[in-house]
Amino acid sequence: MEAMRLIEASRHALARSKEASDIVAEGWQSQALAQAIGSRLAIAGPPELRGEALGLSEVGGRGCGVLDAPGLGTEGVRAARLTGIGQAQEVLQGLDELLGEVGIALVGVAMGAHDEGAYWQCMEAIDAADESRDRVLEMLRRLAVREQSLPEPDSAAGPS
Repeated sequence: MEAMRLIEASRHALARSKEASDIVAEGWQSQALAQAIGSRLAIAGPPELRGEALGLSEVGGRGCGVLDAPGLGTEGVRAARLTGIGQAQEVLQGLDELLGEVGIALVGVAMGAHDEGAYWQCMEAIDAADESRDRVLEMLRRLAVREQSLPEPDSAAGPS
């Protein structure tokens, strides 16, 4: 499944989540997706993104590690269905929005946590989402710089 479809599915699932455990599970799903997208871009993305993409993959993995993994099985892990990235800029913008929404949702969970362990788990997950988002924003910045440095097509010149 294309990255944008997975991002949209994650955003919809997060929006439907009402219970704290469901929100935490969606936080885990978003970090797994960030990890998968980062891995794909590190291997086959634009060269100027590869270092940051590798960092995104690492942070996504760390973000999964701080949250309790939902018992989903392979079929339930959305990131496992990733087949392609498509347009890197569009995917990174969508991932940025998803990670922002996850961070906000996790703040709500942390504020309502009844035990200190759950609170700190959410705080670490919020930090991971913010760090993932920082990596995504840096990649978007690098894509913008690349676009600005590309030569303008000469519309006045005809075919030779």
